[in-house]
Amino acid sequence: MANLHGRELEEEFLSYARELAGDVESREAGDRYLLTTHALYHGGPVSWAMTPKIFDASQIGILRDAAETMGRIMDKITAEYLRNPEFRALFRLSPELEELTVIPTGYEQMIPIARVDVFFNEETGDYQFCELNTDGSAGMTSTVEVTRAIQTTHAYRRFAERHPSITTYDVVGKAIEAIRETYASWANAGRFDSNVEHPSLCIVDYSESASTDELEDFLWRLSDKGIYAQFCDIRDLRVERVAGTDLLMAPGGPVSCVYRRAVTSEIAEKPCPGADALAEASRRGLACVIGGYRTWPCATKTVFAIMRSDAVDGILTPEERAFIEAHVPETVLLDADSDLSPYAEKDRWIVKPSGGYNAVGVVAGLDCKTQEEWDSALAACAKGGGVVQAYAPQYRTPTLRGGVLKPGEDPLDAPEMSNMEGLFLFNGKFGGVFTRCGTGNVIGEWTHRLNMGCLVVE
Repeated sequence: MANLHGRELEEEFLSYARELAGDVESREAGDRYLLTTHALYHGGPVSWAMTPKIFDASQIGILRDAAETMGRIMDKITAEYLRNPEFRALFRLSPELEELTVIPTGYEQMIPIARVDVFFNEETGDYQFCELNTDGSAGMTSTVEVTRAIQTTHAYRRFAERHPSITTYDVVGKAIEAIRETYASWANAGRFDSNVEHPSLCIVDYSESASTDELEDFLWRLSDKGIYAQFCDIRDLRVERVAGTDLLMAPGGPVSCVYRRAVTSEIAEKPCPGADALAEASRRGLACVIGGYRTWPCATKTVFAIMRSDAVDGILTPEERAFIEAHVPETVLLDADSDLSPYAEKDRWIVKPSGGYNAVGVVAGLDCKTQEEWDSALAACAKGGGVVQAYAPQYRTPTLRGGVLKPGEDPLDAPEMSNMEGLFLFNGKFGGVFTRCGTGNVIGEWTHRLNMGCLVVE
């Protein structure tokens, strides 16, 4: 194993902040900067950490290999899902949802955009996967802008003087490249007579669930590249006949390319004519739908249980099976008749709904104050057909909070927080890291999460 220096570099950055008495002025300026960007949450700057996540080249090599290996495994599982009805049945999707997931996309890429989340030990290089995200993979804008906010601080300037070879990731730009590449492969296949360089693009989601500020960032960046783009609530889509041709229509006009941010399970939960129109457009080749619906099986919590089962014999190589054994926690699919006694030791387990997202419904046994509370969460998960998973230890690092300090808050207070890295994949290639941390045993939007910047020191 190569020497890994990222943790030492983070400690060095913290030492500069401490020398500056917490660099309070820069933290306040960082908030003012974020207010000028699309990295907002409920009208204010996102919660952020002034301490960045810093990786050296060896660590990035480990993370790149982790992401791209998992990406190849996801592609193989998706292909088998589409080919084999018996394999498909293992995911236990409703007939309506399964019907959506097998709609052809018209291009070869299985999963154009994904984010695979890991708990990464910065000292040993070991990691465990937490979950896989495909539909609506978020965190791109906050990663870019929080990194930029950190780069305006006095602590960063001192750090950069000693480390001139620092690079960052423009994950929003990489995502737009993946969208354009996927659309071009669809259009060039003769599915639709459309302008490959300048598609009429629509980002689609449910308004109440959309990361509005991030989507506005995408729209601005797309327009800067000469691509007409609009956001549309999925409910407002329709198929309309224009001059003898059926077109997918949004309120802002016809659409030839859809970047679907609406999560597939939410589409199933909230049926509407607009969602039906999008499915029809995808099925008939009226528009290129980035990701289609076939991305959903690999985003379910069920997929880890299937990866670790004999069902993948003959689909994955022995090396890929060994990779899963080493880096995917034990995961078991439950039902109402499951024997729950093997999971009674609450601190060893976590339960997740099979189709959940944004950490909603996820309960770590460590967060349950009593055994009865854990038993209840476990039973509810089994009744709902969720999964129980071995709790993966989380790597913790001291973290200075960014932004305006609260009255009486110690500017040097840097509590240890659990870290999670989201590794972006764009058409199967590693494209950057979404880093965040939190004080709880589950890192989600509602668990006092801080978004972190990401620096790579060569």
